[in-house]
Amino acid sequence: MNKNNYAVIMAGGIGSRFWPMSKVSLPKQFLDILGTGTTLIQQTFRRLQKICPTENILIVTNKSYKILCQEQLADVVEKNILCEPAMRNTAPCVAYAAFRIQNENPDANMIIAASDHIITKEDEFVRVINDCLELSAANDILLTIGIKPTRPDTGYGYIQFAEEGLLNYKKVRKVKTFTEKPNQELALNFLNSGDFLWNSGMFVWSAKSITLAYRKYLYDMYTVFEEGKPFYNSEKEKEYIDRVFPGCKNISIDYGIMEKSDKVFVYPASFGWSDLGTWGSLYMHLDMDENKNAVLGDKVMLYNSSDNIVNVPKEKEVVLQGLNGYIVVESDGTLLVCKKEDEQQIKQFVADMKLKILTSKL
Repeated sequence: MNKNNYAVIMAGGIGSRFWPMSKVSLPKQFLDILGTGTTLIQQTFRRLQKICPTENILIVTNKSYKILCQEQLADVVEKNILCEPAMRNTAPCVAYAAFRIQNENPDANMIIAASDHIITKEDEFVRVINDCLELSAANDILLTIGIKPTRPDTGYGYIQFAEEGLLNYKKVRKVKTFTEKPNQELALNFLNSGDFLWNSGMFVWSAKSITLAYRKYLYDMYTVFEEGKPFYNSEKEKEYIDRVFPGCKNISIDYGIMEKSDKVFVYPASFGWSDLGTWGSLYMHLDMDENKNAVLGDKVMLYNSSDNIVNVPKEKEVVLQGLNGYIVVESDGTLLVCKKEDEQQIKQFVADMKLKILTSKL
């Protein structure tokens, strides 16, 4: 296994769209949301162990989740859990990891992965990422993984690729445009055009290439983490990061670098990927009965009901009658019943609930 290969797992998100199971105190990446016996971050870690030495896998998370990471990822040494003192989106997160890794190994190549994605074809995933790591080691490029779309999904961002390929590796294409989540009509046009891919949010590059990109496009952020070089992998690292990190610009790596750089290429792939961003996306990965109900819970009875996703504790007795196309979730005494088509409103439901609880205490 190549000792220059590193993996960075971004695990600082709250996952509010999976409320009420996912909470600030226990986000979805730390949950066994598929009912497999392993949490999403554990699945991600084990997948990346097939690509990188275990000691080269870093977790970047909010400081509140350090103990959860230690409990669920026993193979990770404490120094490889990089704790963010504040939520500042993905650009500072990636910068922290990239500068830390480059300080340790100037020849490092990196894969950046989310902690809560599903990948069903792991052998193909390993092949693709190893291919990308070889390309990033040999070329000054920023690679993103694009997923070949199978439907006009409005929950994903899209990448349009150009005809121009990468030198002698024509499969990898120059990125033409990035598009945020489109409406249904636009998503259908993207699917039919043949030159759009889903944006997986996974990236591969050398530590040198990405740090140079920060210097060019996010110079203030570059300066912050460049000045941290004397402190990385020392007792003073935490003190330095706690002091400077909250002052970093709140911006994604997509906006800050990927949409600006002329060195961005996309690798088209198909390995059973889902970002598992919503209950609806989870529904697609669960076993269903003859009426297309996906049920997690041992004591659930359904009558004249179809196309539902039900997730309740094993011991909870639940009877549903005449329900079609709903999300039904119970966790720690909190119940959600919501139309699947309206699941994008869940974040607002959570905000409203917090406000109601707050005002009730006044």
